[in-house]
Amino acid sequence: MRAFTLNRDQIKGIAMMTMLLNHISQIFMTSGTFWAELFLDVGWFTAITMCYFLVEGYAYTHDKRRYALRLAIFAVISQPACLLAFPDVALYRLNILFTLLLSFAILVAREQITRKCWRNLAIVGLFLVSLVCDWAILAPAFTLLFAWAGRDAHKRPRAFLASILLFGAMNFLGGIGRFSLAQNLGYALAAMSGPALAAIAICYFYNGQRATRGRTAAKWFFYIFYPAHLAVLGVIRIILV
Repeated sequence: MRAFTLNRDQIKGIAMMTMLLNHISQIFMTSGTFWAELFLDVGWFTAITMCYFLVEGYAYTHDKRRYALRLAIFAVISQPACLLAFPDVALYRLNILFTLLLSFAILVAREQITRKCWRNLAIVGLFLVSLVCDWAILAPAFTLLFAWAGRDAHKRPRAFLASILLFGAMNFLGGIGRFSLAQNLGYALAAMSGPALAAIAICYFYNGQRATRGRTAAKWFFYIFYPAHLAVLGVIRIILV
């Protein structure tokens, strides 16, 4: 047994803090500087972690409709806060909670649509809908990889490795024409550090348990933190302009 372990709520707490650093970098810091890039890259810890726990939550929840409804409600609540914090984002660009909702729908389709052709068509359609969301394609892909791995301790690291490589490749493709080859490769590799840290935290330190106390408070904190921190950052941005 490992001397040091992390429970689910502790890892989620780390994810919230790294997300905050990422958003601080995007909103207030000068791109390309050391601290801005460090905050940004560490912050990529969050999305892959959210996808992992979405898959785990889907397996454990007793009420999938309530889970989906909760995601939908907070996705809607979060959208104005997201636009307040990131005014340059297109109005149709939906926040990551919408992406997670689509990823949840992918899990439902994967489980409940029995005919393979219809199941695959539904999943492809949900992937395409994610193009109007944050973490388009990536979050649904992470979700499918983690669903494939399930609770298999040998498959889980491979799912994370595939997710990290996919994220790095997407970053590299996005940088073509914007940076030199060496810079682009460096930025892509640095961006992979956040998901890699998430993989280490979950594959090697996660004990598979929730916090022993304050479980209900912790669950609602993680939902509330997302729109709340975006709203606060958005107000600060307006004050500083």
